[in-house]
Amino acid sequence: MWLGFLLSAPAGAIDRGADGEFGHRSSAHFELYQDVAIDRAGGFRGTRHFEQQILTELESAYDQLDDYLGLRPRRKIEVVIYDPRVFDQQFSGAFRFAAAGFYHGVIRIRGATVLDVRLSRVLHHELVHAALDAAAPSYSLPAWLNEGFAEWFEARSQGKRELNGTEHSMLLSAKSNGALFPLSSLSAPSFGHLNQNAAHLAYLQSYAMLEFLAKQRGERSLREFCDRLMRTHNLARALKHVYRADLKTLEARFVAELG
Repeated sequence: MWLGFLLSAPAGAIDRGADGEFGHRSSAHFELYQDVAIDRAGGFRGTRHFEQQILTELESAYDQLDDYLGLRPRRKIEVVIYDPRVFDQQFSGAFRFAAAGFYHGVIRIRGATVLDVRLSRVLHHELVHAALDAAAPSYSLPAWLNEGFAEWFEARSQGKRELNGTEHSMLLSAKSNGALFPLSSLSAPSFGHLNQNAAHLAYLQSYAMLEFLAKQRGERSLREFCDRLMRTHNLARALKHVYRADLKTLEARFVAELG
């Protein structure tokens, strides 16, 4: 399972690609850098088409993000697509699970030459992290909420509106076995310390919690909640205002609804 990720450790500027350089292309809201090794693997014409596909996908995601969560970054967002080998060499030590991308000031993606569903989902996921950071750069969200927003938007962009049977069964099993995470234990800045299995559950639980909130007062409530949170930097107050309950009460209701 490849996961998108928010990195809490410091990261440098644009790193060296497999050949020590990156190609560059831009759009209205994004600066795209691509490892030249991927350029050569895909061929010039093919890779230029790929770059345009990526930028078109990102611009579409940008508009969706404004519609769904009211996030619209004003500065251009940098996106770097690495040769897979280089990505693994440079960044695999930053987390204990297999990651397809992460964000820390720059969106960094484990490379491809085809815009498939997996890559689309990762781009949507990391865009949320970039947009939240742009909206409130001095505010550190708990990981369950930051990743929950990203997972929810990633799923919603693919037309997914609720947990599937497998996901629900996994959460129900974790509840029955006492393995479900208390949200308080998922409130560090990131999930980077978790191993693969724990990270899988943490991401799923974060997504499920956001789906639960969306069902309380409709999907548009997430937009209102996100807007208020970005303005006040006060999670308790934002939850109380939008969902008329505190986090402890909402978490108990979520767990109860699992069955």
